[in-house]
Amino acid sequence: MRSCLIFNPTARGEKARAVHAGLQTWIGQCAVLLTTGPGHAQTLAAQAVRDGFKVIVAAGGDGTINEVVNGIAVAPGGLTGVKLGILPLGTVNVFARELGLPRGVRAAWGTIGAGRETLVDLGRAEFDSGQVRFFVQLAGAGIDSRAIELVNWKLKKKIGPLAYVVAGLQAWREPQPMIAVENGAAGELVLLGNGRYYGGSFSFFPKASLRDGLLEVCVFPKVSVPRLAQAAFGMVTGRLGQMSSAVRSQAKSVKLTSASRVMLQLDGENVGELPARLSVVPNALRVIVP
Repeated sequence: MRSCLIFNPTARGEKARAVHAGLQTWIGQCAVLLTTGPGHAQTLAAQAVRDGFKVIVAAGGDGTINEVVNGIAVAPGGLTGVKLGILPLGTVNVFARELGLPRGVRAAWGTIGAGRETLVDLGRAEFDSGQVRFFVQLAGAGIDSRAIELVNWKLKKKIGPLAYVVAGLQAWREPQPMIAVENGAAGELVLLGNGRYYGGSFSFFPKASLRDGLLEVCVFPKVSVPRLAQAAFGMVTGRLGQMSSAVRSQAKSVKLTSASRVMLQLDGENVGELPARLSVVPNALRVIVP
């Protein structure tokens, strides 16, 4: 079965170096496609589908996975004809954790070689402009998407995920636009989970499942440090439902709107401005799992 690996050659860290070292040895006959910048992984994945590859491996973090999935999804026959493999090289690797993939590169490659697959739901975001983007794990609008806009990338290289905390504090000092949710709720922060995890192995969306055809919708009416700290404590202790003041629901489809400019993030990357409709394509993505 023809397979290719899409990899950022400028990626840093021990796992990335392991991939570099293994390109000519343990990866074997797998074709290697190197990215040159943001968005290129999507282009490479779409072309890989057209070139007849049946297994496409995303070597990177959640952003790389998102790009590769979008490339597979837009190519004719991509979702039905291609399996997605994952080498988790990112800082957090939320989707890989959701799937229970091994943390080590060699172990993850062994999982890909075994080729066991499962079908999972694919999140879909459609903007009023007609633009469509897909996501695998989560979506968000409000202070989290604003924080992504404000992240200092040089600082991120130095301190990793803590750079998002710094950016989040900056975003919190700004006026928070109100986001209206189609089900009648409204809040300053809206998070939607296709899977359970957010920000690591924290079950932020305890009712979410990659196989139920639903998104878990979490609306925070007001963003404040005490309420965010309360939610964080609930995540860590596994009592999010009791600790969080968020309004929760599940939906096959929901539209988010705002009278102010608000970005929408998918899998940790901002992709466009509200309004947007979020929905689920059931059992749409073939993924290789342990």
